[in-house]
Amino acid sequence: MDSKPLSKDSMRSTWPTAPRSTWNFNHHLLDKLNVHPIDLNKEVPVHSKDEKLPFMPQWSLQRWVLFYSAIPLVLHELYMRFTGKTIGPITAFNFYFFVFNATVIYQVHVLRRLGHIHGFLDGDKHERDGIPDVGVAKVVTSLYKTTGSRLILSIFLSYTQTSKPSQMSWQWLPLEIGLYGIVLDFWFYWYHRLMHDVGYLWKYHRTHHLTKHPNPLLAAYADHEQEFFDMVGVPMMTYFSLKLMGLPMGFYEWWICHNYVAFAEVFGHSGLRVHLTVPSTLSWLLQLLDADIVIEDHDLHHRKGWRKSYNYGKQTRLWDRIFGTCTERIESVPGNVDYENPATMPLF
Repeated sequence: MDSKPLSKDSMRSTWPTAPRSTWNFNHHLLDKLNVHPIDLNKEVPVHSKDEKLPFMPQWSLQRWVLFYSAIPLVLHELYMRFTGKTIGPITAFNFYFFVFNATVIYQVHVLRRLGHIHGFLDGDKHERDGIPDVGVAKVVTSLYKTTGSRLILSIFLSYTQTSKPSQMSWQWLPLEIGLYGIVLDFWFYWYHRLMHDVGYLWKYHRTHHLTKHPNPLLAAYADHEQEFFDMVGVPMMTYFSLKLMGLPMGFYEWWICHNYVAFAEVFGHSGLRVHLTVPSTLSWLLQLLDADIVIEDHDLHHRKGWRKSYNYGKQTRLWDRIFGTCTERIESVPGNVDYENPATMPLF
């Protein structure tokens, strides 16, 4: 890597091809986890704006989220049933923290594979940003801070060690999943919009907008103040909002909701050139209201990238529709989507 000091705002990413002798622990960790956004030894297909995008159906996305969110719940249930023991909050945190991180990392692996098949949005103009040389440590810490803070919050507010996963409120779960994304997006919309509109607050959000063509590992690339509101403030307000509505929001239901949200956040920063709507049990309603969100919506938000913007939602476009902050899509428009040859989100 170049010995000349770089600005902390630089998005230059040369470290993956630099001599390993110049790497530190964080470089080696990212490489070991294999979370590079693209494989440098493989070609990335480039498409013009008017070439059709593959369509990825909801069932494919729902299957992926439910499958990977169910794995720790099944293991937790089996442990309690066959040992007759409970799992304390500290052990539960470490267990679910490990699984959450492993799931996000594996999703990054899958998205990289899909990127080499389908390419990326705006790929005829700009390649995706890499993990910046000056931000390697920030990316590493953001991964565990993002997942860890959400789980600490949910363990503290909702975990009961004598309760088995099978005892969750199954009858409420579909509604909780759907409403969680919509309510969380209400709080996120206004927090996010204020960060853009208010000059004093923009300074806490500008780091996240240094990337104009983000990759999944940059989903939580931000300053500490933004990270706190993203990962603690907004989920906490969402939890209490749903509790006030009378929904049970136990730990296990909240765990599944977290997985839906994280899945959408990682996908939303991937720039993958496919047409899909964020998975939700209420996606049918959002589509009916023309308020469903696709990858290109948040991608366009990043390309605008400065103060007054649009597409502030990250789970839906409902609040952007209501408050008049949507912008027109470019590639992911109905006439440009290939519904005849659907793509799938592979489980393995």
